[in-house]
Amino acid sequence: MKKITLFAIAVCAGGLVTTVSAQSAIDAYSLSQGDLRGTARFMSMAGAFGALGGDLSTLNQNPAGIGVYRSSEIGVTVDFDMQSMKTDNFYKDNHTHVYCNNFGYVGSAFTGSDIMPVFTWGATYTRAASFDRDYHGSFSSLPTSLSNYVASFTDGVAPGDLLIDKNQNPYQGVNGVYPDWLSILSYNSYLINPQTPTSTRYNGLFQNGTTGNSEYMVRERGSIDEYSVNFGGNFINKIYWGIGIGITDIRYSRQVFYDEELQGARIPNAEATGTETGNGYFGLDNFKRITGNGYNFKAGVIVKPIDELRFGLAFHTPTYYSLNQNYDAVVDYSYESGYEGSSDTDLGYFEYRLRTPWKMIASVAGVIGGRAILSFDYQRDAYNSMSLSDGSNGFNYDYVNNNVKNYYKASNTYRFGAELRLTPQFSLRAGYSYQNGGVKSEAEDQYIEVETSGTDPSYTFDNSTQYGTVGLGYRYKAFYADLAYVHRYRQSTFHPFTAWGDSPNIPTSKLSQRDNNIVVTLGVKF
Repeated sequence: MKKITLFAIAVCAGGLVTTVSAQSAIDAYSLSQGDLRGTARFMSMAGAFGALGGDLSTLNQNPAGIGVYRSSEIGVTVDFDMQSMKTDNFYKDNHTHVYCNNFGYVGSAFTGSDIMPVFTWGATYTRAASFDRDYHGSFSSLPTSLSNYVASFTDGVAPGDLLIDKNQNPYQGVNGVYPDWLSILSYNSYLINPQTPTSTRYNGLFQNGTTGNSEYMVRERGSIDEYSVNFGGNFINKIYWGIGIGITDIRYSRQVFYDEELQGARIPNAEATGTETGNGYFGLDNFKRITGNGYNFKAGVIVKPIDELRFGLAFHTPTYYSLNQNYDAVVDYSYESGYEGSSDTDLGYFEYRLRTPWKMIASVAGVIGGRAILSFDYQRDAYNSMSLSDGSNGFNYDYVNNNVKNYYKASNTYRFGAELRLTPQFSLRAGYSYQNGGVKSEAEDQYIEVETSGTDPSYTFDNSTQYGTVGLGYRYKAFYADLAYVHRYRQSTFHPFTAWGDSPNIPTSKLSQRDNNIVVTLGVKF
């Protein structure tokens, strides 16, 4: 099999049907993910701070946490992320990244009122999510081919409507027809061939007796950065409140290489008048880039009926994004009959809007003997409430939004945290977090067809995510320093393309991601 040497930057774009194929439910889910990120104290307790407050990270979680402050604070956090990705066939990718997770300021002022004695305000920056990861693997003994999947949905389009005119963007229409983008690319690379020269039905490369294998490589990059401004206070030192607005900046790119080497395949014959049986190879490179900005609102309360017990409740509106998205793609091919070369398309650019899930966080925390803290958070993310709409006139992409409901469900996250003050200066911390996947079993287990965007038929479903955390805190007068070690274990499944109709089960690859983070926060309270 040809070796994977690079990701080709190539091309794909869209016309009238881009309301379906320019964006997808898969994109919406990818852009709606969050990580456990914030200050070292917050991360060392697995983020179980919804009923505690008094930490810069709570401005992004439960805004009522700002109402707990009795003084001002400035802090900055650095995160060293050592990432390891492993596939079920023992391919492994290791990378190290350094981030500024969080920095911010909180100010407070005493009002002189017995009803609301303190008013607080603050602003923070947080790296809310990182998309960085690399993984690669292979499939042996393929049961079918990507080309057969493309042939299945190209039926009904005349061959002349799939030709690429190098003087025009084929995705702005070919002879007044708007075929699927991947159909055009595949036809011009001989991945699909009409059953007869004038037929509107197509065959893929895989037939009875065909054998083959494939490789894939995926590289994802980007982040979600959130800038928060919050206001809060408390009533009679029993009820703490907070409200905030978040301004988000998002950058996401996905590069995917997928190839197949087939023996005994249905390939174009030497005269290009039909097909013959022989060996063939193709490699599909895809590049996708998404950028944009959004905003959200948060509100929360913390109730302290007695000094030893606190309850918290927070609600996050969806983040409302305005996004720009473009695609690139190219196919290289080589057939035993003599055909070889490449086929590409022109750059496509689209604007659309995304509404991410709403979130609810319920929390409880207890203080034991003034030296120990135990805390618990429950968070619900309604992934089935995501929606996409047009960037210019705002009409909903109903077809894509129906796919959101077919593929996704609400996700539950459970966070546990503990802190023990050993001395007035030193504290020990630990935590654990578990999040189940937001993907329905029908989509995960290939009972339904999953549609993607652009010419990239592959997709990755993240299943469950777990965090185990420990940390150490030091206080000296106004200065503090916190250290955290965070281990993340995430399970995912890579699908090179979707199952369809009566197709055999498409091969999938199980992914295991293990991240080890060293997080340091330095700050001053004054």
